[in-house]
Amino acid sequence: MNLSGTFQVHEKAPNSMLSVVVVAGATFRQGFDGKVGWSDDPQNGVREQTGPELDETKRQADFYRPLDLRQLYTKFTVTGTEKIGDHDVYVVEAKPAEGEADKMYFDTQSGLMVKMISQRHSPQGVVNLTEELSDYRDADGVKLPFTILQSTAENSFTIKITEVHHNLSFDDAQFAKPAAQ
Repeated sequence: MNLSGTFQVHEKAPNSMLSVVVVAGATFRQGFDGKVGWSDDPQNGVREQTGPELDETKRQADFYRPLDLRQLYTKFTVTGTEKIGDHDVYVVEAKPAEGEADKMYFDTQSGLMVKMISQRHSPQGVVNLTEELSDYRDADGVKLPFTILQSTAENSFTIKITEVHHNLSFDDAQFAKPAAQ
């Protein structure tokens, strides 16, 4: 559909997260306050997440996720190597305590993740999500991907990061589930 919009993420250690996407005048929000995962969108309104959807949000909200992989997943299996673009990659299946394994692709030279395939649960059902991470840049001493292509069987989105700010102060209340309207 070739739409554009804005995407903003606020994260606070150890495990609070709020993402806000605005596309074509519609706002989609998802949050986790350390205990409760929630989403708010035009189709479903404000709702609390449960089951596999909540498990996925908890993993996403871990501020130290790249460092906490051993706590977030119970089993890792290196299934081989592949070529993605001009990158040789290690392919790793990471199994969480609950749910299906995520497939992660790490550049053999830099060690940076260049691709991830995972399942995402929502009220509409389960979809396979592919995320391709590129354009890594240094942001205050941390290498971050500034381009993320997210795709499912139905659609794809390109996220271009324009700004990264570290050590901002966030009120815990902004991560809490809003009251239903």
